[in-house]
Amino acid sequence: MQSMIIANGEVKDEIILRGAAALRAGAMAADVAEQVARDVEDDADDHSVGFSGKPNILGQVECDACFMVGATRKAGAVAALRGFRHPISVARQVMQRTPHVLLAGEGAMRFAAEIGAERRNMLSIEARALWHGRLREIGLTDAQIHDLECGHPPADVIGLANAAMNWRDGTDTMNVMVRDTAGRLCVAVTTSGISWKYPGRVGDSPIVGAGLYADDRFGAAACMGLGEVTIRLGTSLKLVSLMQGGLSMNEAGRIVTREMAEMLAPSGSTRTHVDWVRIIAIDRAGTPAAFATSQGRFIKVQGADDLEPRLIEAEYVPA
Repeated sequence: MQSMIIANGEVKDEIILRGAAALRAGAMAADVAEQVARDVEDDADDHSVGFSGKPNILGQVECDACFMVGATRKAGAVAALRGFRHPISVARQVMQRTPHVLLAGEGAMRFAAEIGAERRNMLSIEARALWHGRLREIGLTDAQIHDLECGHPPADVIGLANAAMNWRDGTDTMNVMVRDTAGRLCVAVTTSGISWKYPGRVGDSPIVGAGLYADDRFGAAACMGLGEVTIRLGTSLKLVSLMQGGLSMNEAGRIVTREMAEMLAPSGSTRTHVDWVRIIAIDRAGTPAAFATSQGRFIKVQGADDLEPRLIEAEYVPA
């Protein structure tokens, strides 16, 4: 069987190529998926994943991650994790060391500390500057920003977060799915979430069935964009379930993407901060695909023996 890596188009080629080299050397899909995700979490140029991710409205980088293997459909996830370098590895350890699927907030941080996960201040100088810039744009003074950094937020944090998010800003959640030569599938998703979010906001990334799903018998899917939509629709599981029911991947992808597009249409949503969703998929034969509710969204596909990743535009599916 052909082994391959499928990732969102924002992931750097060199990260994907390192994963392909591991596949050629015989690494399992799960190990390669974790490796790629960890590399993206360390990429300071990516301001929506891991280190240097844009913080919540109070300046805290809260990370969500999920790890799922298609052979057993076991999964592990963390939500609102702060202060640890590799959320995806903590998520995988949740799967391997506990009977649970999802740990959140203080519990996730306690677990990460207990397993000896590496700590890190995840707010980079660049991300802090972006946060300060946005706060100034919505009218905060330097004194008020200083109060926020000292742990003294205003009484109306809801209004502050809503004001900060009332503008268009992309999101580059890291999606990677890997298929190895044995046909095993693994999906890893990691993100620092929507920038300037209300503290504790959790998107679709750590939620099995919404942000990702993998089943070796039928295929896998993973989403990025406005997570509130995919949570409400159970998009990733729905796509795989439609393939299980006999639809082709293209048929299933168009159905679930159109459903998301309808929910994002002006009559169904007033969101402006992030107003699109992209879903990547693979079927049991190893064929990749991607679909999006807006144009100009891309994925990268890398066969283990390919010289470099291929950039493929997601199929646009309007409402």
